[in-house]
Amino acid sequence: MRILLSLAAALALTTPALAQTALSLNIGGRVSPAPNGAYDFGWPGVYFEGRFTGPSVEIAVDTGVEHLAVSIDGVRKAELTKSGATRLKLDRLGPGEHIVRLDKLTESQTGSARFEGFFVGKAGRALPAPARPSRIEFIGDSHTVGYGVRSASQDCTEQQVHDLTDTSLAFGPILAARLDADYRIEAFSGRGVVRNYNGVVPGEPLPALFPRLIPGQGEPRIAANDPWKPDVVVIGLGTNDFSTALHAGEAWADEAALRKDYRNSYVAFVEGLKVSRPGARFFLIQGDTFVDDVAEVAGRAGATAVRITGMERTACHGHPSAADQRMMADRLEAAITGGKSSP
Repeated sequence: MRILLSLAAALALTTPALAQTALSLNIGGRVSPAPNGAYDFGWPGVYFEGRFTGPSVEIAVDTGVEHLAVSIDGVRKAELTKSGATRLKLDRLGPGEHIVRLDKLTESQTGSARFEGFFVGKAGRALPAPARPSRIEFIGDSHTVGYGVRSASQDCTEQQVHDLTDTSLAFGPILAARLDADYRIEAFSGRGVVRNYNGVVPGEPLPALFPRLIPGQGEPRIAANDPWKPDVVVIGLGTNDFSTALHAGEAWADEAALRKDYRNSYVAFVEGLKVSRPGARFFLIQGDTFVDDVAEVAGRAGATAVRITGMERTACHGHPSAADQRMMADRLEAAITGGKSSP
């Protein structure tokens, strides 16, 4: 496990202590309830937050194969990169209120991790969980995930892609922080609206995975009456539909047929989301190879198309760099706020 130390905190692995109080949670992202008040989670960018007073806090989690970041009051204190059950104590935190946060950094398309809670001892006091005034939902593919974004090279092994992916550096969390919004991310690398990268896994594009609580598991699925309602929905899908040539035996006779199916299916997907997200504003990202397609979808579905081009794409396998991700956040922020600066 790699630990990032600071002068403000000492970190140590501990065994569970007695007389501890669990903190109330603000949960960003989809989770599946597990025994003893725990939560399983698998979508990118899931986070947990708690608020407390006292000199220390403990974090209990089974990381699975994920890399997770622990922060106190907005300062990253540790990254958990070792698989398995972990109990982490952060102490010498100083007086006053504190916010503890756990962020999922990596993308694993199978399996899940399990969050077991934040805990304070008898010297601490649990406070109501933090919350923000607005909510944004991000739906997409590897660009939304932050695929390999920490890499300084396009040449990456599969393990390096996993280790260098960091959804906290992707445009969604960047934009949400600027707008003081809680967020959810439902994104899966390699998936499109109707066709996946190079035609793989036919019949399972992103809209087919979208109802799942854990992306690599068919069940359980999100409740039809899910109370989490976003104010803004940002969707970036299409790169995988069109970035590779059609192969013999795929469902479309030619590219024209693929583009027609993409447009019609994308409109249906957005319109379905609108039913369960009343009042939300929708923004659709236009990539280099599907500008006109998204423009038509936005017009038909009552959404706003946002043109994003000019990326350097120096991360793993030609994916957006950290600078590209910040630029994407800039373009989306301008579209959402009408060009007004964020607070």
